[in-house]
Amino acid sequence: MPEAGLKELLEAGVHFGHQTRRWNPNMRRYIFGELDGIHIIDLVQTEALLENARRFAGELASGGGTVLFVGTKKQARGPVEEWANRCKMPYVNQRWLGGLLTNFNTMSARIARLHELTGWREEGKLELLPTKERMGMLAELAKLEFNLGGVRDMDRLPDAVFVTDLKTEEIAVREAARLRIPIIGLVDTNCDPKPIDYVIPGNDDAIRSCQLVIGTIGGAVEEGAGAWRVQEEKRIAVEMERRKKEEEERKKREEEEKERVAAEEAAKKAAAEAEVAKQAQQAQQQAQQAAPAQAQQGAPGQGSGAQAAGPVAAGDPPPPAVAKASSGAVPPTAPPAGGASKAPIPVAKQTAAPEKAAAAPAEEKAPAEPVATQKSPEQSAAEEKGSAEAATAGKDETAKEGGES
Repeated sequence: MPEAGLKELLEAGVHFGHQTRRWNPNMRRYIFGELDGIHIIDLVQTEALLENARRFAGELASGGGTVLFVGTKKQARGPVEEWANRCKMPYVNQRWLGGLLTNFNTMSARIARLHELTGWREEGKLELLPTKERMGMLAELAKLEFNLGGVRDMDRLPDAVFVTDLKTEEIAVREAARLRIPIIGLVDTNCDPKPIDYVIPGNDDAIRSCQLVIGTIGGAVEEGAGAWRVQEEKRIAVEMERRKKEEEERKKREEEEKERVAAEEAAKKAAAEAEVAKQAQQAQQQAQQAAPAQAQQGAPGQGSGAQAAGPVAAGDPPPPAVAKASSGAVPPTAPPAGGASKAPIPVAKQTAAPEKAAAAPAEEKAPAEPVATQKSPEQSAAEEKGSAEAATAGKDETAKEGGES
């Protein structure tokens, strides 16, 4: 950091104060003496206090802080603008707008308007407007640049304010003191040093004195801000690298997750297909096992039907009534004892007609009858016995009739 010694301070005329009749009693402790009606400032104290202020400004800038340079006096306008631009800090060197700090929200809106008009001018949009509107916007842009051109990049309140003349910048000092913002001030013998946090006793009317003090503070701020920017760039590079790695890891995790999800879905799909195939195979096996059973159940049904239809068609033993009616034609009758040969013929004719009449309804009704169920052996034996008895009774009756005839 650049330093200003006693020799530099003496050569710059920092030790000259105002006339004795215009002094402020609060500056008594910083006055060395009087010469030709002018107060002489104690440069030993000035050197120590300047070093203290320089150290504070450098530490503040090295930590990323912002220092607002304020100097609207003719002697300080040039150095303030030069060093503020070198340090890339905000400055006010033309006119202090009331409320720049205490009403910063409104000032932020005006700063945004300044950026908007500047962008329109650079893009050439102002040239497309009608003449009257274009001239009005250009005038507004010039006014905003005059008043707020130095603070166009100040997006928040500053961390400290450097003032070169307390009398001229009285409003700025009051606003900074109200907001409790640290103030570094070049204080002459006619000013009150009470609201100043870092007092630098010295001549604020000489150009060389202002240049020396402003250059000392500005050099400290420039060095601290430069170191901070280097650290910030390194930090940003490290942060970008970290974010890049995190992004790569995130993408890798997402790809792995996608692959895992795809594998799970494929496994689920394969399991579902295997289950469907297994169920289809089981159903086919069940169908194959059920086919022989159905065939076995169907064969006895057909046999019973044949057996049921058989007696009707083939002439199973008829019921007793039918057997009784037709029994005269089946057995041969013995010739009568008297030698008559015409008696059996009417009987045969009479018995043949009922037999045909009994057979005809049986044949007509046979297709319509339902399939008879299979008879048990006991029922078959009982029916055969009944048929035999009926046949025996019929023979006896026929013999009896022949005897009578």
